[in-house]
Amino acid sequence: MSHLPHQLELLSPARDADIGIEAVNHGADAVYIGGPAFGARATAGNDIRDLERLIQHAHRFNSRIFITLNTILRDDELEGARQMAWQVYEAGADALIIQDMGLLELDLPPIQLHASTQTDIRTPEKARFLQDAGLSQIVIARELDLQQIQAIREATDPSRTTIEFFVHGALCVAYSGQCFISHAHTGRSANRGDCNQACRLPYEVLDGAGRIIAHEKHVLSMKDNNQSDNLRALIDAGVRSFKIEGRYKDMGYVKNITAHYRKLLDEIIEEREFTGEPLTRSSSGRTTFTFEPDPDQNFNREFTDYFVNGRKEDIGAFDTPKTPGRAIGWVTQIGDNWFELEVSDKTTELHNGDGLCYYDLQKELVGVHINRAECVAPKKGIWRVFPKNEITEFKDLRKGLEINRNRDMDWVRTLEKKSSDRRIGLWAHLAETADGFALTLTDEDGFVGSASVIQPHQPATDAVKAEATLREQLGRFGATRFAVHAMALQLSQPWFVPASALNQLRRDAVVALEDARTAGFVRLPRAVPVQPPVPFPEDTLTYLANVFNHKAHDFYVKHGVKVIDAAYESKEEEGEVSLMITKHCVRFSMSLCPKQAKGVIGVKGTIKAEPLQLINGKEKLTLRFECKPCEMHVVGKMKKSVMNQHLKDMQAQPLQFYRTRPAPTSA
Repeated sequence: MSHLPHQLELLSPARDADIGIEAVNHGADAVYIGGPAFGARATAGNDIRDLERLIQHAHRFNSRIFITLNTILRDDELEGARQMAWQVYEAGADALIIQDMGLLELDLPPIQLHASTQTDIRTPEKARFLQDAGLSQIVIARELDLQQIQAIREATDPSRTTIEFFVHGALCVAYSGQCFISHAHTGRSANRGDCNQACRLPYEVLDGAGRIIAHEKHVLSMKDNNQSDNLRALIDAGVRSFKIEGRYKDMGYVKNITAHYRKLLDEIIEEREFTGEPLTRSSSGRTTFTFEPDPDQNFNREFTDYFVNGRKEDIGAFDTPKTPGRAIGWVTQIGDNWFELEVSDKTTELHNGDGLCYYDLQKELVGVHINRAECVAPKKGIWRVFPKNEITEFKDLRKGLEINRNRDMDWVRTLEKKSSDRRIGLWAHLAETADGFALTLTDEDGFVGSASVIQPHQPATDAVKAEATLREQLGRFGATRFAVHAMALQLSQPWFVPASALNQLRRDAVVALEDARTAGFVRLPRAVPVQPPVPFPEDTLTYLANVFNHKAHDFYVKHGVKVIDAAYESKEEEGEVSLMITKHCVRFSMSLCPKQAKGVIGVKGTIKAEPLQLINGKEKLTLRFECKPCEMHVVGKMKKSVMNQHLKDMQAQPLQFYRTRPAPTSA
């Protein structure tokens, strides 16, 4: 029995069209990017003309462009969002990534819809509901383990919904869509693309008796996600779209990380080519690189695979939210305006402009920008470093101190240049015709482009040379997006054909092939929701459901929900509530978890999951622990200044969500 290959999608981020184009060039099967507005990144919007340029480039490789429309929307924003959806559809976009279910109640274009990470998909029931509501791709929670992922796959239909999973990049400590600290403290909503990243701040941690158990630690700051070693297991669990975080990241990051996962996925595709469940890329072409991808070269807070293989103790970047880089050597001497460094690998070279760093005695990361670097003893690997700042400014810099490098200018310059080549494979066939020659090009997707030229059949004086010339001239696809796998010559005898005729034949055939690919491009289908509407897994929704407009309210009523509270951003939760819900547990990370103590002689029963307090300046938050689901709630309330500003906004712009809660719908 034959099996159709399972398509794997490498999904890369893009801050702008130029970065998106390079993501495609470095092997992305799809790119997600913000549209002109409503994209969950307040400063990452893109003009329609730029999106058209990116879409046109991507579609040449059958790569897809997904537009993020994943903020929660006020009533007065719905029409603008609807118009933008039509704009990006008409520009050729392949899908919208959404959070707000109110969009499903609007007159949207026939564009495919994907569920944003902000929809917080943790259960098979919610995944199946979103599938049945018409979402064709769902990005499931980063906190899930392999068994939970597989359970979601088993509860959904692979022919209707693709499972997407974050495999790399920064980690939000909260379940996506379940963090309101930023809004409570500043009025800037993470669900509306404007998070102030309170999770990266340092906190004092106090126990119930007011004792400090951690001082100035970034206890809500996670290491960065890296699933490089888990791709095979994720594929086996049902993941088909592998998502890289980073719509704020620079060009070098997107090039490098896309190339890294492109190589890893291609290796897996090749090794499973002849198995019972073969895999394939979801777009066309093969990519080669001028560099060896290396995730350590980009900004990272060190790496973790988070909860994919179960809970671990080392998921946090508690000492610093900055990038520590990679250890390269030790300080050997310190001068008036320099220090010497012995590198551990004698082939390591330092460059002007490199970034170095080290941990001071308080374990805070101190950065060193190299103004000039000189190798003073090549055989010993001794470098003299002249920093941009005065030596006296570097706290705890001392002999024997380990030094890291977190910015390598040689690497940066490599990625500033052209660093990849993506080509679609084809087969060429040259045949003689009654009055000349015809060239047929068939690409790896089965598209065909043909061209012919009127040319006298002139016997070649040197048969071997004639054939070589034909193959050389016809094989010059360097300026195109194609690469020749094989070339067949169907000739009754060796002919001499002028180079100019062959070049024109090749160019015309390529144009015909490009036209065939464009004409044959098929847009992703919009899923049809199940009718009658399936019931939502719950009949009551709190502020955690992020319902911020009447259309979203109508959507949930249609799906059987009886009681619907307004989103936190509606300012109706004035008391203490959970401002963040997270799988990360501060007690566990500090070895204060009752489950850890279970069975430990002398400790069993003495450790309880009592609340802790986080303090940063005047900000105070309470940590409460739900041991049964193994979750932590960060509890607090909205600042008066935020509430007062809301009252002013209501007077200036009264068209918002419920001023008071709607009455429950009768059964």
